[in-house]
Amino acid sequence: MRKEFIFQTNGRTYHLGRRTWLMGIVNVTPDSFYDGGLYMDPDKAVAHGLAMAAEGADILDVGGESSRPSSDPVPADEERRRLVPVVAGLRKQTKALISADTTKFEVAEAALDAGADIINDISSFNLDPRILLLAAKKDAGFILMHMKGMPKTMQVQPYYDDVVGEIRAFLAEKIEIARAYGLQKENVIIDPGIGFGKRHQDNLVLLNSLDAFSGLGRPILIGVSRKSFIGKILNAPPEDRLEGTIAASIVSIVHGAHILRVHDVKAVKRAVLVAEAILNEHPDKNSGEEKVGYAH
Repeated sequence: MRKEFIFQTNGRTYHLGRRTWLMGIVNVTPDSFYDGGLYMDPDKAVAHGLAMAAEGADILDVGGESSRPSSDPVPADEERRRLVPVVAGLRKQTKALISADTTKFEVAEAALDAGADIINDISSFNLDPRILLLAAKKDAGFILMHMKGMPKTMQVQPYYDDVVGEIRAFLAEKIEIARAYGLQKENVIIDPGIGFGKRHQDNLVLLNSLDAFSGLGRPILIGVSRKSFIGKILNAPPEDRLEGTIAASIVSIVHGAHILRVHDVKAVKRAVLVAEAILNEHPDKNSGEEKVGYAH
């Protein structure tokens, strides 16, 4: 069965693993690869987030800087201007957890003050270690993600000798550093970073090997939504990758993912409900048959 882990933030405790959580993507950016420019107005972004919460999103991930391949960084003041009003607006109207998708200390601090519960740092604090001290002080959740390089250059010939082993070692080291900075292990979620400095085959191998990360003792977040590896398989643009997103999401939970970061909450939620109904139905305990469940 998929392993169950305790996750805590802001003094609250959650049991991750009993069911799959969904993280809805709220991009307040003009240049994200799928929905860039659609939710630049804070009211539209808040309405979009609330709609995803109504569809079953457990976490709303608000980002003010695109991390698509070849994207340029955004100044902290501009990113904060985009992100904070949306976090504050959502906090007033939903009980869903809110994560701030940022690598910048100043933006993370403002987002937490506005009501965010989690910092989603794609750099795993490589860009600013102070963000760890902030998370520890605020008892915030923290998502550690693997990324090879930076968004501007991460897809320029990335290479691994052992993609699973190298990323597992990276995340294990980051967990220990975070604890040394005062962040509790229970506040940490890990993300192998699908599409972030990965070759096509690397993404496929990682999704087929997620059980290798369960030994790190932390919930696993996976973001596959409408990404380019799906487009390569289907020969389809981002707007035509929903079926591929659902397929990759279901494979992910079979192999141990706890949280799925998606654009299409309703569709993925319905697919997950069916998949989990099948995965959780075991033969009669007295039949002597081997139980079927999530990958170990």
